[in-house]
Amino acid sequence: MGGTNEGPSPIQVLLMALAGCLNVTGHHVAGEHGLALKGMQIKIEGVMNPCTFIGCSFEERPGFQQVKVTVTPEFAGEISNEEAEAWLRETESRCPVTDNIRAGTHVSIVRK
Repeated sequence: MGGTNEGPSPIQVLLMALAGCLNVTGHHVAGEHGLALKGMQIKIEGVMNPCTFIGCSFEERPGFQQVKVTVTPEFAGEISNEEAEAWLRETESRCPVTDNIRAGTHVSIVRK
């Protein structure tokens, strides 16, 4: 979708920002709850149709129709499934990038 394919596309950077923010937020939330989070793997898959971007169709929005995030945390010691699920839900709800992707954030683009 343009460029030289020597780096990530802007839409890939958006997903990288989501992964990075979930990572930082997850570690912060774990620390607040006394959970020893050693690390986490984050896999993100985005589904989009590039036709609107390249101009071959205007039936769908140009961005992602779906983003699926799979988080695999590694905690030091045992924690219950309930604790792990509560940690994930709080991480998800407090992540600013998740919020900006989900919510209808007003973006103003002006010509100067």
